[in-house]
Amino acid sequence: MSVGRSGDGSADKNAEESVDPAADRSVGVTDSPAARLQALFEGHRLTPTQRRIAHSMVRRAADVPFLSSVELAELAGVSQPSVTRFAVALGFDGYPALRRHLREVAPSESAQDTASYNEYQQAVEAEIENLKHLAEILADPRPVAKAGRLLAASRPLPVLGLRAAASQAYGFAYFAAKVHPDVRLLNEGGTMIHDRIDAAVRAGATALLCFALPRHPREVVDTLAYAREAGLTVVTVADSAFAPVAKVSDLLIPAAVGTGLAFDTACAPMLLGRVLLEAMCDDLPDAQARLEEFDARAAARGLFVE
Repeated sequence: MSVGRSGDGSADKNAEESVDPAADRSVGVTDSPAARLQALFEGHRLTPTQRRIAHSMVRRAADVPFLSSVELAELAGVSQPSVTRFAVALGFDGYPALRRHLREVAPSESAQDTASYNEYQQAVEAEIENLKHLAEILADPRPVAKAGRLLAASRPLPVLGLRAAASQAYGFAYFAAKVHPDVRLLNEGGTMIHDRIDAAVRAGATALLCFALPRHPREVVDTLAYAREAGLTVVTVADSAFAPVAKVSDLLIPAAVGTGLAFDTACAPMLLGRVLLEAMCDDLPDAQARLEEFDARAAARGLFVE
């Protein structure tokens, strides 16, 4: 599907028939350390502590094969014996065996030498790797297509994002409001957030979209649990499939964050949010008309500088 840009950054949808997202696709997926770790962890029932270790390993996937059990324990904020038990839970004799396995399955080609890069360049390179990993995940479009259907069908559509994720939620809600008839932004916590979820459910909401980024506020986990109890289907964009919000999400799509600077960078979660917008537009039959109406009004008001 080709997409044009309107003056406000909105997608101008062309009337082309999209490919059925449920159809099988044979897509060549580039290998990456994070993808290998995700595959290794799939199918295992992990304790909260073990999920924490897995989450930390995915975030530092390229470095993990070279970390000692003590270093990994410090990275994850757990005890060294917990790392050993984690390795055993994955089917290895201990952590050394797990580390040997990760080294053996590493790509044979040497990684690009970034030793000469300064810290700012390294942060950019890390984000490029995060975007490549997101591209691998999107090779199967079915989860995103399913999320788009859920979000399009929810009237109203609550969008949650607190603290570090507040800007991601705001950006999604800003654009979504141009094509969705009722988007409700939840970007401030407090005692009233449950009231706002109750109001959305009473108004007919069936799904909630959450952006969850580190450090993960306890309030987000509690709010998602409450939303599910209220009957909402929770769709979550998180930095890892093993993030704390996974247990309270019905559909989680991961997009890694960069951790090389003092504050995390979130290019991949932002892009995934735009991808979800695209998928939602595909299930909103009047999306194109709404965008054209907005552009006409914006032109009449002289809203943008040409």
